[in-house]
Amino acid sequence: MARNFTENRTRNTLIVIVVFGLCSFFYLLGAWQRSGSGGGDRIQNWVNEQTKCAQLPNLNFETHHRASDLPNDTGTSKIKPFEPCDEQYTDYTPCEEQKRAMTFPRDNMIYRERHCPPEKEKLYCLIPAPNGYVAPFRWPKSRDFVPYANVPHKSLTVEKAIQNWVHYEGNVFRFPGGGTQFPQGADTYIDQLASVIPIAEGKVRTALDTGCGVASLGAYLLKKNVLTMSFAPRDNHEAQVQFALERGVPAYIGVLGSIKLPFPPRVFDMAHCSRCLIPWSGNNGMYMMEVDRVLRPGGYWVLSGPPIGWKIHYKGWQRTKEDLRNEQRKIEQFAELLCWKKISEKDGIAIWRKRLNDKSCSMKQDNSKIGKCELATDNDVWYKKMEVCITPLPEVNSVSEVAGGQLEPFPKRLNAVPPRISLGSVPDFSVHSYEDDNKLWQKHVKAYKKINNLLDTGRYRNIMDMNAGLGSFAAALESPKLWVMNVIPTIANTSTLGVIYERGLIGMYHDWCEGFSTYPRTYDLIHSNAIFSLYQNKCKFEDILLEMDRILRPEGAVIIRDKVDALVKVEKIANAMRWKTRLADHENGPHVPEKILFAVKQYWATGNKSS
Repeated sequence: MARNFTENRTRNTLIVIVVFGLCSFFYLLGAWQRSGSGGGDRIQNWVNEQTKCAQLPNLNFETHHRASDLPNDTGTSKIKPFEPCDEQYTDYTPCEEQKRAMTFPRDNMIYRERHCPPEKEKLYCLIPAPNGYVAPFRWPKSRDFVPYANVPHKSLTVEKAIQNWVHYEGNVFRFPGGGTQFPQGADTYIDQLASVIPIAEGKVRTALDTGCGVASLGAYLLKKNVLTMSFAPRDNHEAQVQFALERGVPAYIGVLGSIKLPFPPRVFDMAHCSRCLIPWSGNNGMYMMEVDRVLRPGGYWVLSGPPIGWKIHYKGWQRTKEDLRNEQRKIEQFAELLCWKKISEKDGIAIWRKRLNDKSCSMKQDNSKIGKCELATDNDVWYKKMEVCITPLPEVNSVSEVAGGQLEPFPKRLNAVPPRISLGSVPDFSVHSYEDDNKLWQKHVKAYKKINNLLDTGRYRNIMDMNAGLGSFAAALESPKLWVMNVIPTIANTSTLGVIYERGLIGMYHDWCEGFSTYPRTYDLIHSNAIFSLYQNKCKFEDILLEMDRILRPEGAVIIRDKVDALVKVEKIANAMRWKTRLADHENGPHVPEKILFAVKQYWATGNKSS
C-alpha cells in the first residue's frame, strides 16, 4: 500500500509538471509571434493574401471607342455560351415589341402597353450595338447633340421638321429645345410655367411628362433642378424615348392606356401634357383620375394644346369650335370633381392645382356618382387595371393640413426624414433605421469610389439602381452630372418607392423576370443590391443578367452586391456575356459573406462581333 501511494504521488507530480511546461511553452510561443520576431503573422498574411478577393488593379472603367478609331476585329472571345443576336434586334424592346403589340386590341391603347414574350420566345443571345456605335457626348453637350450612329433613325426629323424637335446635321442629331407647343423653345415655355408655379423655389422637384416626345421639357427643367420622369409609347414616332435617354434625360417606354402607371400614390409635384394626344375628356375622366392618384397634394397639372386655346387655334387643329368647346367643358367638369383648382389659363396653357386634403371638398366627392378607389395596398399597381374612381388621401385634422405630410423644399428634402417614415406608414422602417441606412450607403459609395474613381465625374450619366430600398445609394451620389432610376422590385417585401419620391428622387416598380421598359444601351451604370438573392426562386439568373446586358451601354459599368454563393454563379454567366469581372470583399473584410462584383461590358457592335 505504501509503494502504491508513492507511485500515485509521483505520477500526479509529473502530470502537473508536463501541463505547466506545455502552458509555458505555448505562452512564450504566442508572445514571440506577436512580437513580430516569429513567422506566424507572415504566414497568416500570406494566407489572407492568397485567399482574399481581387483588388481590381486592372479593371478599366473609361470608354475607348470613338467614331474615328473603332476596331474592325478585336479578337475571338474564349467563352461563348451566349452568341450575338441577329442585327434586326439592335433596338429590341422585349415587352414592347411591335409585331406582338399589333395582335392586341387598339381600345385604350392596350396594344401599346407592356406585353412580354412567353418563356419559349425569350432571346438568349446578346443584343448588338449598331455598327459605328460610339460613346455618347457628356452632359450637358448630350442634351443638344446625339451621335447619329447610336440612334440611326431619321423619321422624326422629317415628321417633326417644322416643330423644331430634332434636326439631322452631318453625323449628329441636334436638339434645339423646341416642341409642338413651345415653338419659341423649352426655356421660354418653362418661364411661362414658372410665372404661375413655384418651379425655382425647390417646391417642385419631381415631375411627370406624359407623351413626352424627345423629352425636351425634362431636359430643360433640369436647369431648374426639377427631375422629370418622361414617358412615351413605342409607336410610329420612332425612337422618342431612345433619343431622350441618349440625351441623358430620364425616360421610359409607357402609355396611359388601361393599366395603372408604375408609381405609388402622391409622388409627383407636377404633371404635364403638351399636346400629348391623351383623351383626357374620355373614359369618364379615368386618365385624369390616374394623374390625380400619382400627383402630390397641392401638386400642379399642366395641359397645353388641344383643347386649351381653342378659340384661337381651332382652324389649325382642323376641328370645330363646338367639338373643342365640349372637350374642354368635360375636362373642366372632371377637374371640379377631383377638386382641382384652376389657377391659370393663358396663351394656350391651363394649370390646375390639386387639393391639399379630402376635407376641402368631401361633399362634392361624396355626392358624386364616382366612388372612392378601394385598394388592397396603396402600391398595388403592377399590371392592375385603371378604374373610374377617386383615390382617397390620408386623413387630416384640418382643411389647411397637407395630406400625408408637408415636404421640405429640395435639396433639403434629400436627407430630411420623409413623412412616410416619420408617420410610420412604411412597415419595418423607423426614423432611426432610415438614418442608419443613409450612413450605410454613404459608406458603401465611398468604397465604390475607391475602386471606380469615375463614379461621380460625369462618365456615368444614366444610372440605374435595381433594388433601391430607401434611395440612399442615389442620395449619396446626388449630383447635376448624373441621375438615378430607382427601381423597386414588385416582389420586394416592403414598397419604399413613395419614400424615394419624398426625398426628391425618381423611380418606378418593375419585375426583373421581365424586360425593362427601355431601349437597349440606355444606361451607363447599373447597381444591384441583393437582386439575385431576391429572385433566386423566381426566374433564372440568365434572364436578369441578359436584360442588364441589353440595357447597358458598351463599356458601361456594373456593381453587384450580394451573397458570395450567388455572386460565384453570377460571375460565370457574366464572363460568358463578354463582361470583364472582378470580385471584391465587403468593405468590412473577407469574413463578411456579402461580396461585391465589379464588371465592365466590353465594346462590340454589329460589324465587330468579337470582344
